[in-house]
Amino acid sequence: MGVKNLWDILESCKKTLPLNHLQNKRLCVDLSCWLIQFQNASRSACAKEKPYLKTLFHRLRALIALNCSLIFVADGAIPSIKLSTYRRRLGLVSEISNDDRTSEAMTSLRRNMGSEFSRMIKEAKVLGLALGIPFLDGIEEAEAQCALFNSESLCDGCFTSDSDIFLFGARTVYREIFLGEGGYVICYDMVDIEKKLGFGRNSLIALALLLGSDYSHGVYGFGPETSCQLVKSIGDINILLRVKSEGLAFAEKKSKAKATVKSLNCNFDKENLICYKQPNAEREKKLEPNDNVLEIINAYLKPKCHLPDSEVVQSACTTHPFQRGRLQQICAISFGWTPEKTDEYILPKIAERDLRRFANLRNTPSEPGANIPWHKMPVPCPVTAIVKQRKLQGRECFEVSWQDMYGLQTSIVSADLIESACPEKIAEFREKKTMVKKRITRKQKPKMDSNVDLNKVDFQLQGLLLDTEPQSYTHHQPSSSSQFLHDIGAEIIDLSSPSPPLRACKLARSHEAIDRQMKMIDLCETDGEVSSPEHERKARELRLFIESIRGDL
Repeated sequence: MGVKNLWDILESCKKTLPLNHLQNKRLCVDLSCWLIQFQNASRSACAKEKPYLKTLFHRLRALIALNCSLIFVADGAIPSIKLSTYRRRLGLVSEISNDDRTSEAMTSLRRNMGSEFSRMIKEAKVLGLALGIPFLDGIEEAEAQCALFNSESLCDGCFTSDSDIFLFGARTVYREIFLGEGGYVICYDMVDIEKKLGFGRNSLIALALLLGSDYSHGVYGFGPETSCQLVKSIGDINILLRVKSEGLAFAEKKSKAKATVKSLNCNFDKENLICYKQPNAEREKKLEPNDNVLEIINAYLKPKCHLPDSEVVQSACTTHPFQRGRLQQICAISFGWTPEKTDEYILPKIAERDLRRFANLRNTPSEPGANIPWHKMPVPCPVTAIVKQRKLQGRECFEVSWQDMYGLQTSIVSADLIESACPEKIAEFREKKTMVKKRITRKQKPKMDSNVDLNKVDFQLQGLLLDTEPQSYTHHQPSSSSQFLHDIGAEIIDLSSPSPPLRACKLARSHEAIDRQMKMIDLCETDGEVSSPEHERKARELRLFIESIRGDL
């Protein structure tokens, strides 16, 4: 839960940022919060399908593609100061005796590691490790450990829905994330909270004492507005000093003064007296925990966490390898996927992550202003070539081929990423594309209009036919047959006189003219110009005419 109504108080500081804002960032994840979200969103789904684990897998895919370095953090033991809240949530308060409360007052409680939720945490841990995501078990509160990572600059931000993470010292918090087209994250930054609301870490702890949190019941009669006004009036520097010196008495005085003003504005009849006595009695009951105010403050300022220089923290900050075979086994058991389907989901994201890392390495040279060619980089470019240009969801992309990417051949990557990582590949692709177009242009033959060409062929063949069929000569214009015979090199002769022998060269020229006509018909049919039934019929007739003329020659 965190601090009651704190998210509402911080509403004006909420920022909606595009998903790409997370690229190349190191982020801590309060794993329990994510799994609770997934579990609540998929209660109607079949338990055997493990929808919470599948949702986690797809979220991790998206973040891996953005080159996010994630660290899973899980809750450890339950802090002693939180035991009453924990038992109340489980409905066990009535079963706990006063002796039990006294004996466990100063000790934390080990969580039930055999519960269903603990099993979900273990499954998420195994899945994360297969994807190369380290895991850290907190000593107590996971959000406190995440806040320590953030305050010590070991990570750029924290994923959690517990608002008390700011009280533990976190600076940048991501409350929600939405994937898909137009994906975004909901972000809160402590800089904005301090600037817009005037609340620092001390002020937020004071608000937790007044409003209530996992560690305190709060003060009766203090809502968000009244609490914010009181804390602002004292200031972030002095608020905890005031609380440590007076406890919550200053809030009690404020509450009594407020009740007095109300009582002056109403009639003092029996009914009203009872009305005010009852709230006062409840208020006194709420103020009983004043004795442990210092304990609550210390729980926020000095939570039990792994220190930044500890071995477990250093291990969590170390890069872990991607375990392809292990991931295939997990997906086969949990989702019923084949190894090929698992690869189809994850390998393009792994490739995109590696390309972003290459781009980061190239764009942050050791010498300012240096522009290192891609082939001189200390690590090879994972992209071997651009296959073709694509458009995905309205974005310009490229289909690229990969080198040594677990057998992945090609996948689609945004054009912006290729431009950042290896613009030379784009230039090479465009140059090849231009050369291919030039070769195609040189090889292409000019297309001819089928009507014109077939008519021309028909006209010329009619003239040729006149030369071989004297009886049909009278039905055609002399100029037409003369023109064609002139084209094929034949002489115009008198049909009534004896036929002189054709010379060999003229006969050869006649055969060449006929061959040209046949090729013209073949070309029209090949290029698809003969498209109508009439054209097909005409082409067949012309072909028969030409064959008969060839035989006569």
